[in-house]
Amino acid sequence: MSREISLFALDASRDFGAKVATHLNLALSEHEERSFEDGEHKARPLVNVRGSDVFVIQSLYGDAEQSVNDKLCRLLFFIGALREASAGRITAVLPYLCYARKDRQTQPRDPVTTRYLAGLFEAVGVDRVLTMDVHNLAAFQNAFRCRTDHLEARPLFVDYFAQEAADEEVVVVSPDVGGMKRADQFRHSLGKVLERHVVAGFMEKRRALGQVSGDTLFAAVENKVVVLIDDLISTGTTMARAATACLQQGATSVYAGATHGLFIGPANQVVAEPGLSKTVVTDTVPPFRLDPHLIEQKVVMLPAAHLFADAIKAIHTDASIVDLLEI
Repeated sequence: MSREISLFALDASRDFGAKVATHLNLALSEHEERSFEDGEHKARPLVNVRGSDVFVIQSLYGDAEQSVNDKLCRLLFFIGALREASAGRITAVLPYLCYARKDRQTQPRDPVTTRYLAGLFEAVGVDRVLTMDVHNLAAFQNAFRCRTDHLEARPLFVDYFAQEAADEEVVVVSPDVGGMKRADQFRHSLGKVLERHVVAGFMEKRRALGQVSGDTLFAAVENKVVVLIDDLISTGTTMARAATACLQQGATSVYAGATHGLFIGPANQVVAEPGLSKTVVTDTVPPFRLDPHLIEQKVVMLPAAHLFADAIKAIHTDASIVDLLEI
C-alpha cells in the first residue's frame, strides 16, 4: 500500500512552495509557525502525517526577516516535530542549500561546515535531502549519510541560451578553474541543442585571506558571445572580473548565468555594468537585494519550481530522477 504524500512549505519559502504545489496539483499542507518575544520559535504540522511521505520546502538563504540560521533552525525543528508525529518518510527540499561553500579545510583548523550541517539534518531524523546545484557535488554527497538527490538548472539555462544565442558563435567560460566541469557539461548540452560545436574556457582565480587575484583568461573569445556559468552569484565581483577580461579580449557580448543569485553588497553595481548584457538566475533565491528597475532591465529569472515538483513526484513514486537531467 503506497504512502500518502504531504507537502509543506515553511512561511519563508511559501511562494516557491505554492508554485511546486501547483505543478503537483496538490494543496500545501497546513502548519503553524509561532515566534516568541525572546526570539525563540516553534513550528508544527496541523494535519495528520502518520505514515505519510512528507516533503518540506525551505530555501536556506538569509533575508531581512530571517537569517540563514533562523531558517535552518526552523526547518530542523519542524522536521523533528514531523518525526515525533510519526511521519513515514521525510524529505527536506532545499532549493538553495546554505553552508555548502565551506566543504573542506583550506587553512589550519578550518571547519568543514557542510559535514556539520549534514549531521544536524540526520540528528532530527531526515530521510532524504533534495537540493539544486550545490557548490561542490562530491563534497555534498560525501557529507550526508542519508539519501541525497541533486538537481541541476542546466536544462533551464540551455533552453534560454539556445534561443538567445541561436545565431551566434558561443563560448562558455567558467569564472574559475574549479567550475570547469560545470561549464563543460553546460557547453556539451548547449552544443547538442544548437547542433554545433561550442567551446569552453576558464578564468584564472586565486583567493587568499578573502582577497581574489588573477586576471588571465584561458579562452578564445574574440568576436564571440560569452556565457559565464557558475553555481551562484554572491557579490558578483568574480563574474565582473571575468566579464571585463572577455570584453578586453574582443567578446561581442557577455552574459552571466548562475543558479542561485544572492546579490550581496556591490552586486547592484556589478549587474548594472554595461559590459554584462544580462544576468540570468533561477528563482531558488528571490533577487530582493537588487533594485527593482535593475531587475526589470538586466536580470532574467528562470522558474525552477517545476523541476522540484517533478523530482518530488519521482521520489514519491520511486521513479528515476536521472531522467530529469536529460537535455
